[in-house]
Amino acid sequence: MTKTFVPKDPGQARSWQLVDATDKPLGRLAVNIANTLRGKNRPTFDPSVDTGDFVIVVNAEKVRLTGRKLDQKEYQRYSGYRGGLKRFSARTMLEQHPDRVILEAVWGMLPKNTLSRKLMTRVRVYCGAEHPHAAQMPVAAAF
Repeated sequence: MTKTFVPKDPGQARSWQLVDATDKPLGRLAVNIANTLRGKNRPTFDPSVDTGDFVIVVNAEKVRLTGRKLDQKEYQRYSGYRGGLKRFSARTMLEQHPDRVILEAVWGMLPKNTLSRKLMTRVRVYCGAEHPHAAQMPVAAAF
């Protein structure tokens, strides 16, 4: 009789992936980041077990939006109070908070459950080329 293999949480043995967002389309970048966070690039992938890696994204302000998305795509934030809905275009968000654009896109690619909320804590997005995670020895991602 064969035993069923159940992957275990790697804990401290997670690797760190470094992604450069320069001139990469936002959606494709977000899909690849989400797959790395979930561990879908590993042969031991299980949707109910967290086997993914940490992801560091640099040069977030240089991400590319195709077509007319800079002016047509909208982000919204609601304070919870009456009249508290704020809407921003993608152009405004890229100018003011380019890291949030990538975080919102990655969040949209993950399933909405408690595991994905835990996965989002392993994404680090930086506007420039520098990041403070050199001690973790990140490996350049192949996407």
